[in-house]
Amino acid sequence: MESPTLAAWVGDVDGFAGRRWQREPAVFTPETLASPFDLDALDAAFDGGLLRTPYLEMVRSDKVTIPTEAFTTSRVVNGVRYDGFADRAKALALLRTGATLLLRCVDQWHRPTGELVARLSDELDRRVEAFFFVTPAGAQGLAVHRDDADVFVLQAAGRKTWYVHAAPAAADWRLGELPDGERSPLLLNTVLEPGSVLYVPRGFAHRAVGAAGLSAHLSLTIRDLSVQDLRATLAERLCEGLDLPARPLGEAAIAEACAALLGHARARLDTTAPEEVLGAARAARERRPVARTEAETLAGAARDWETGEPAAGRAGLASVGRTWRRLRSAARTAH
Repeated sequence: MESPTLAAWVGDVDGFAGRRWQREPAVFTPETLASPFDLDALDAAFDGGLLRTPYLEMVRSDKVTIPTEAFTTSRVVNGVRYDGFADRAKALALLRTGATLLLRCVDQWHRPTGELVARLSDELDRRVEAFFFVTPAGAQGLAVHRDDADVFVLQAAGRKTWYVHAAPAAADWRLGELPDGERSPLLLNTVLEPGSVLYVPRGFAHRAVGAAGLSAHLSLTIRDLSVQDLRATLAERLCEGLDLPARPLGEAAIAEACAALLGHARARLDTTAPEEVLGAARAARERRPVARTEAETLAGAARDWETGEPAAGRAGLASVGRTWRRLRSAARTAH
């Protein structure tokens, strides 16, 4: 059985849930930590030749847009030109000028990262995505900004200075770069070494600057619900079981359909609990990677053809249980 990922990073999960989760940033130094994706894996992705946009881009914090063609190349396949393939030489040249290389959704195309994301998603009962940043010393990829996700940062190479600011003062906060007039108190100023883990709560403004060497880190973003998710789920549940014509003919039929819809929604609303809407909304948002088995690989299929018998599949990722629900409940009780 795989050991719980969160416990390996933060130690006391109960203490983390009660004091840190969505409350304050924190730095952890696990006894052993290896990012599943590092600079060697990045080189392997370049060598493979299939890395292309939109899985990579290059950015600067000075609001200078780096065009895609500045770090990609074109290829001709079967007489047709295709753009957007990663060009390592161009990317390195831009890194030397202070740009940051950003890889998106690494869990979708790098198996070890996908397996880590699957474990963490199972533990937290949340959708998780992985992003990889490479930044030269003295450079900053993104200006101070807020993410719509809790983030765990795994430092893979070099050193990076992180600045994490306080939570938004208003409930109706905006994603992305902070407006010029907004100032947020600094809560944490720290330098991450390889093997360190940083936790940034959802909505807490932050930025990072390369401190030494070619700094690389893996960001694991943990998505949670928005009010829009709840609205969409509620609307769907209020209409469940109602069979109406899609296009009523005439004013009377339209009015009758409206009355039937309202009556059905009122009846459903009286029997719908908040927990049901929350559960359904979270289930709708989950996009968990499915652990691949040997039988689902081409090599496994080839062995099946040779022997005429099903190949013995690898055991999928062992479930660590829904411990986060218990921890979340305990945290609410404590506060």
